[in-house]
Amino acid sequence: MYLQYYGLKEAPFDITPNPRFLFFSLKHREAFNHLLYGIRERKGFVQITGEVGAGKTTLVRNLLHNLPSEQIIAAHIVNTNLDSDDTLRMVVSAFGLPYEISSKPDLLTRLKQSLRAADQQGKRALLVVDEAQNLTPRTVEELRMLSNFQTDDKSLLQTFLLGQPEFRTTLHSASMLQLRQRVIASYHLGPMDAAETQAYIEHRLHTVGWNGDPSFTAGAHAAIFAYTGGIPRKTNTLCDRLLLMGYLEELHGFAEDDVNEVIRDIDEEFQLPPGAAAGAAEQAAEPMPPEPAGSGGQMDERMMRLEKSIVSVLSILKKIVATPATHENRE
Repeated sequence: MYLQYYGLKEAPFDITPNPRFLFFSLKHREAFNHLLYGIRERKGFVQITGEVGAGKTTLVRNLLHNLPSEQIIAAHIVNTNLDSDDTLRMVVSAFGLPYEISSKPDLLTRLKQSLRAADQQGKRALLVVDEAQNLTPRTVEELRMLSNFQTDDKSLLQTFLLGQPEFRTTLHSASMLQLRQRVIASYHLGPMDAAETQAYIEHRLHTVGWNGDPSFTAGAHAAIFAYTGGIPRKTNTLCDRLLLMGYLEELHGFAEDDVNEVIRDIDEEFQLPPGAAAGAAEQAAEPMPPEPAGSGGQMDERMMRLEKSIVSVLSILKKIVATPATHENRE
């Protein structure tokens, strides 16, 4: 919606992992080097952890995007809320093999034969398991057993495990000793610092043709970092909302107050009124009590914000109606 207003070719802050938008902070570069090391070693497991939205999946997709397809066969699993048998079926399916109505021995045989055939063709097999924190210990053990598929001098399957910080707790439990012994590289992907967050924002904008419109003051960048803590996905969400607000209010520059206004709107959208969860049933059954003395100002503020939201929606509708059909098709 705001793309034409700011002269951008596409949305700069889409939260979908896209290798084209990858920004290498110091920590992202180190995590990427750990993945490259794993690729060079051709054995064992590589573990990358990080907070939600830290950029783990984007890193791996960038790596897969740049690997020669004639040398690497890669499978990527993102649904890990499965038991061990279903996870095996998911692995087999991810490598493009039939998996319906097959016993576990049949699945293992089929997978091993496929990995051996790939090795004979000079290709390597890589399994990427996302959201590894959801894996049960039994499922993790199943994945470890797959690493037993080997030739005399190398493993037929290498595995990258990507997960949130709690996966480290799983990995360091007593039952995971054998898997830990096969982890050849491990890295925790932390957040960006303030300077990197600003560079990250500008990088994504430049990627889609940004020419300085809109501009961001130093205070705006500081407010963005204070709210997002340097987490890429949170930064994307906030900046996307900021550009939308700028489009609606016809702004070509953002200051600290503009960022804080958007932050207040976001926080209010996800904030329940005090006692709402516990007292919802009672409030539905009882008549509304009178407003406490002195609460008129709070009510007025809530009404003003509600009115502002309605005005924003109406503004969006007016702009959509006024936009030429050709522009709508481009959007």
